[in-house]
Amino acid sequence: MRGGGLWQLGQSITRRLAQVDKKGAGRRYFASEAELKKTVLYDFHVANGGKMVPFAGWGMPIQYKDSIMESTVNCRQNGSLFDVSHMCGFSLKGKDCIPFLEKLVIADVAALTPGTGTLTVFTNEKGGAIDDSVITKVQNDHMYIVVNAGCRDKDLAHIEEHMKAFKAKGGDVSWHIHDERSLLALQGPLAAPVLQHLTKDDLSKLYFGEFRMTDINGAHCYITRTGYTGEDGFEISVPSENAVDLAKAILEKSEGKIRLTGLGARDSLRLEAGLCLYGNDMEQHITPVEAGLTWAIGKRRKAEGGFLGAEVILKQLAEGPKIRLVGFTSTGPPPRSHSEIQDEKGTTIGEITSGGFSPCLKKNIAMGYVKSGSHKVGTKAKILVRG
Repeated sequence: MRGGGLWQLGQSITRRLAQVDKKGAGRRYFASEAELKKTVLYDFHVANGGKMVPFAGWGMPIQYKDSIMESTVNCRQNGSLFDVSHMCGFSLKGKDCIPFLEKLVIADVAALTPGTGTLTVFTNEKGGAIDDSVITKVQNDHMYIVVNAGCRDKDLAHIEEHMKAFKAKGGDVSWHIHDERSLLALQGPLAAPVLQHLTKDDLSKLYFGEFRMTDINGAHCYITRTGYTGEDGFEISVPSENAVDLAKAILEKSEGKIRLTGLGARDSLRLEAGLCLYGNDMEQHITPVEAGLTWAIGKRRKAEGGFLGAEVILKQLAEGPKIRLVGFTSTGPPPRSHSEIQDEKGTTIGEITSGGFSPCLKKNIAMGYVKSGSHKVGTKAKILVRG
């Protein structure tokens, strides 16, 4: 399932569940449940009213007892706790792990100071995005990386293929996939004060994009001050045996203000923040320049290249891309993924990649690709919705 439909899926499931009769229509709807992978928090979600749906091969909560609209607003006003354990975290180690990683991503990894990270993109030979990822330099011989659940298999195969070639030439790099750990995302204005109750580390000294290993609620965690909502917050890698206890502790310390939140609100939150969703707003044929991620290409990398597809990307930096990702606000029915974008004369100029109603802005928002020249702020356009 593509992520851009999460908001719509949540709405449709809410309607379906309201209509379920006593004949078990609801059970049939979730018939594929047995085939799905489950995070260690699966039973905890169900016990707390989570409505579970298939996502990237996992059974994940789309929402809980409150609506997606309510959850989105509560994250901005108070806070949200997300289970994102379906995402794949792994470590690269060895004295050559940084030059190895720089062959695969657009970031200036060497320039990162230990304990800091950045958003980056894994590129292919044509400069297209294989995946976007948050990478963190733990030490000069240790990188910690998180990639998207839906891209896990292709990402790991891609990295392994290049690692074999790199090691065959004498490069010192190895990896460990952290399947023994779970990942929680704590987001919103109460994230820091609530989490501070559970650790002796001074979180006010941990700035955006910074990483540290520390004990939280008695468990050895990797914590990064980052997120996918536009709010302050943390992504916490915790040993799986401690994940449920940590989730309970966070909810208890917030006195009910931080709520368990599902993928539906996560989608509307990231769209409000203008953040890309891989599989919708980024694909293998879209370059970081076209996706508005030129800022993520390190200055040294712009000068030297040295990553897959660098020739294509550096040419786009010099000449400008043919298409660009832009944001929209609109009236009428909300734009959806694949809606056609036209100029005021009715000529097709692009396509919507993500869209919906913004619970916080109380209006329609969307993002999509348009031809260069039609991308300036304030440009009026028509969006074709259901014909």
